[in-house]
Amino acid sequence: MARTATPDDLIITPRNRKFTDHASRPRWWLGGDAYATAWHNALSITFPAGETFFIESVRRFQKDVPAPLAAQIKDFVRQEAFHTREHNSFNKRVIDDGYDVTDAIKQVEDSLAEAREGHPVAQLSITVSLEHFTAIFAHLALKDPSLYANTDSESARMWLWHAIEEIEHKSVAFDTYAHIMRDVKPIKRWGIRCAVFARVSKDFVLKRWRESLNLLAQDGITGFKARAGLAWYLWGRPGLLRRVLLPWLSYFQPGFHPWQIDDRDLIAGAEAQYDLAEPVAAE
Repeated sequence: MARTATPDDLIITPRNRKFTDHASRPRWWLGGDAYATAWHNALSITFPAGETFFIESVRRFQKDVPAPLAAQIKDFVRQEAFHTREHNSFNKRVIDDGYDVTDAIKQVEDSLAEAREGHPVAQLSITVSLEHFTAIFAHLALKDPSLYANTDSESARMWLWHAIEEIEHKSVAFDTYAHIMRDVKPIKRWGIRCAVFARVSKDFVLKRWRESLNLLAQDGITGFKARAGLAWYLWGRPGLLRRVLLPWLSYFQPGFHPWQIDDRDLIAGAEAQYDLAEPVAAE
């Protein structure tokens, strides 16, 4: 197996949690902030189809990797399947709030259909890139609880639950890619990984930006006000994109590995604070 920095004692725990809605949940559910709500709604719209793609691209290689990594892939698949289910439910609530997300969903599906035409390893490299994106946003979400302040408890718990599991399995796709590409020269493997990540990053941010603006327009927020407000949320305060810039750049290091930073302490803290630990089955 290719060298990995994944902790030997890593435990990936599929938490089969279901989150309920409250009739009193406001349309701008994230702290009453239209821009924060639009950005997160745009993210959530991508997750069901996106995570189905992640499952396909990683599970395809499960039989080709060593047993410990194959076991991690199994748990990765279960976690992503639960995420797909819960974000489908969340997206239904977005639609019930009166948002038309038909075009956004179609664009995601069209992009993934195009990706599926590529080589299986190319599909895996896309997943590796997007898994790093989700992991660095997950780290920020768990590190700064104020991001979900004044948010209804079930919505906050759902997003933090998702963040916990994204951190836990953040190296599964990466280690799978490293193993499959182990015979490729390191400089070439690094170059491919970085080129894919740069392209995927640009596409991901630009598409979520456009989708967020579309959702804001459905709230009557358009033009300069919409662009300035969304830009301030992403780059000013709280500055989601600004605050993940350095972790994003770290991906381009030749020796990068997702577990260069062991942030499992954030998982334990969030589980305790928000009652998100998987109950231990009685013997």
